[in-house]
Amino acid sequence: MLLWKVGVKNVLSISEQDFKQFAQFVKSNYGIHFADEKKALIEGRLGNTLMRMNFSSLQEYMSYVTADKTGKAASDMLDRITTNYTFFLREPAHFHYFREVVLPYLAKTVKDKDLRIWSAACSSGEEAYTLAMIMDEFFGPAKNEWDTKILASDISEGMLLTSKTGIYSEEKIRNLPERRKKRYFKKMDNGDYILTERIRNEVIFSKINLMETPFPFRKKMHVIFCRNVMIYFDNETKDQLAERLYDVTEPGGFLFIGHSEGLNRDKTRYKYVMPAVYRKE
Repeated sequence: MLLWKVGVKNVLSISEQDFKQFAQFVKSNYGIHFADEKKALIEGRLGNTLMRMNFSSLQEYMSYVTADKTGKAASDMLDRITTNYTFFLREPAHFHYFREVVLPYLAKTVKDKDLRIWSAACSSGEEAYTLAMIMDEFFGPAKNEWDTKILASDISEGMLLTSKTGIYSEEKIRNLPERRKKRYFKKMDNGDYILTERIRNEVIFSKINLMETPFPFRKKMHVIFCRNVMIYFDNETKDQLAERLYDVTEPGGFLFIGHSEGLNRDKTRYKYVMPAVYRKE
């Protein structure tokens, strides 16, 4: 049952029972954990949607989400209850390590010149495109000899559509060096910036739920960026995801997670390298 708080615009009040059912639904399907204290957050973020669509209960909304076979309703729900905030060169130490350590290692050891890099939970694409620019700079003219296409995935169809355009505001690209802005972006009439087609073509976007088993690819990855997504998971789910990522990592490959995250070193098979960087030996 939903009750609207009198005098507070577009804010609903969800019963404890309804919230627990919703939290279990989201965790079971998407791995996202909402503790009891997050009830107010869900009330605030779903209020407009439930009112606009005239749902009489949170259960009715969940039924609508599960009945929509296109996945759009689930994608819209996830966009509302999670945060997709990101920008170019977020947590720059990772990209420095990727350029100075990881790529030289892979350039020497990957004999078939097929680099497999996965930007999991790619949000609006900045991470994947940054990796593409770094590899373009690193390999230079020799890049034509390599397959450097990046798999970028997210559970949100809206984020994937945004990513594919390669269009970003000036604020989003402000941390990039001027040389990269000039080389890889073109300013549009409205003041936004669009990536060159060459870099856009280096990224393959796909909808992937990190909870699905198995992952929808056959070859193992040399590098996985799975940053700032485990913050939504409880410890058990995070441990399980880390083990599944390990299984699809090539020996010698790397896992990057967010600096606000961490793996349980007593449980994970990954070896700690530096803050938020792990390796499969």
